[in-house]
Amino acid sequence: MNILHPIETPAHFVQQGQGAPVLLIHGLAASLFDWRELLPALAAAGYAGYALDLLGHGESEKPPRLEAYHIENVFNHFQRWVEHLSLDSPLILVGHSLGGYLAMEFALRYPERTRALVLVNPFYSLKQLPPLLRVRYRGPLLNTEMLQRTPQWLIRTMIDLTSFSIRNGYVLPEEVRQQTALDYKRAHPGIFNIPASIRDLLPLANRITAPTLVMWGRRDLTLSPRSFHQLAAALPHAQTSTLDAGHVPHQSHAPEFNQRVLQFLCTL
Repeated sequence: MNILHPIETPAHFVQQGQGAPVLLIHGLAASLFDWRELLPALAAAGYAGYALDLLGHGESEKPPRLEAYHIENVFNHFQRWVEHLSLDSPLILVGHSLGGYLAMEFALRYPERTRALVLVNPFYSLKQLPPLLRVRYRGPLLNTEMLQRTPQWLIRTMIDLTSFSIRNGYVLPEEVRQQTALDYKRAHPGIFNIPASIRDLLPLANRITAPTLVMWGRRDLTLSPRSFHQLAAALPHAQTSTLDAGHVPHQSHAPEFNQRVLQFLCTL
């Protein structure tokens, strides 16, 4: 594993609003655009929302070597960004999927700096994945050459087919599908090796003492919905909320999702 050296600009990010800080952390192969609906809602409710592009994603740094895409590098990149913000108040972290993993890691390493967590379809263990993917991630690093050559129109077609799936129970808005395809294509393909390096956080969940909202879509086809119940049961101060959605409820059901997040924040 190659641990990256610090860089002058920790991450590409956007900020909206004034008030208590809320950090928004997207999932694998996504970007800060995931939070286009939540950011203005937070600002209107009196919070300062910060959304970043993770290492290898969006407009942030993209190391060329596959070995750089280890979860420790991703976390270090995120942590440097947090330090760069120089925020005095304890942090509220909202993380989707891989972003949920990073939020939990932050809470474990810096409990005194964590005010609360919102974990959205959180990815915390390889056991959440379908069996074939679990086996794949126990092997060597993925060869990403084919991913680099995949045309954007094909990626968009696959996203459209997934979105229109009856099993999902919803259709993603056109602008979301377009942005999702763009985010896949502009991310460094090495990011798809990140899941292979995560540790199982379920045995450590009882150490996270911050108030936590675990939210998920009941129709998630990427991670096992039953795993979210397991996590919530292991967290000392967790409450749950579910939507009739898939893996991205913050995009497919944004108004309802935003309302539930703000209701939780009002209880802090």
